[in-house]
Amino acid sequence: MTLEKEEIKKLEEYAYQIRRLSVEMIAFSQWGHIGGAFSIAEIMAALYFREMKLDPRQPKMESRDRLILSKAHASPALYACLELAGFLPKNSIYKYCELGGLEGHTHVGSAPGIEASGGPLGMGLSVAVGMALGMRMKENPRSRVYCIMGDGEINEGNIWEAAMSAAHYHLDNVIAIVDYNKAMAKGFVWDQMNIEPVADKWAAFGWNVIEIDGHDMEQVVNALHEARWIKANGKPTAIIAHTVKGKGIETAEFNYKWHTHAPDAETADKFLRELSRTYGRPEQGYSKLNLKNTKDTFYGGE
Repeated sequence: MTLEKEEIKKLEEYAYQIRRLSVEMIAFSQWGHIGGAFSIAEIMAALYFREMKLDPRQPKMESRDRLILSKAHASPALYACLELAGFLPKNSIYKYCELGGLEGHTHVGSAPGIEASGGPLGMGLSVAVGMALGMRMKENPRSRVYCIMGDGEINEGNIWEAAMSAAHYHLDNVIAIVDYNKAMAKGFVWDQMNIEPVADKWAAFGWNVIEIDGHDMEQVVNALHEARWIKANGKPTAIIAHTVKGKGIETAEFNYKWHTHAPDAETADKFLRELSRTYGRPEQGYSKLNLKNTKDTFYGGE
């Protein structure tokens, strides 16, 4: 499937906006995970603005597709999508990590469009399998459950129990996406717990496997299309997306030290200006730079 240049450009703009909003909310809250949010930006853009059937006016419609963000610490990327897609009011991101606002890890009920709570890693695929089985029982053959996992997360035994179950029950309505950015919180995957050969493992568990460059928008879109329509053959599909942690900011790229770290206002401003240049957009800095990280000014002055 060949995408028109304008469609690729539109989706890449969404990926840029996802990264920009992620920096904004993480800098403002002074907590969050830039590296893992950035590595899935193209994947999230393709899912929310092309592939998934969703309606912000009916977030619980039965015919919707579901996304389980198993690596729930990458929630800034999801919240950015929900705001851009109209599920959340504008500027909702500035309630990130605030009492009564958006949770640091996804939490059902905190915002429309959140399908599952997260936090403990390794649980998301089990949730996705349960949802897919439920959809099968309701005779809903068109909807899909997408589950985004971290590469370090697939160290967890729960993942492989769920993988075995999905294949056993022929759940071709489950599409797992591994964000293979090669870095975990405390180091590189191959040092912490080597997971290679990744593709062969999923294939051995009875899954279709597609490997892609997770930052090439055309490859991402084609893989999602193939998983949904071409490989609906009685087997679940795993997309191994080779990505770069912190993609788009030079000091954060492939740097596990930016797995979880919040930039101060000045650093956030530099990051956002660098993103603007990297993606050929008009230069735009951190919108709350004048706050010097004091949230009270924002709530009291705007």
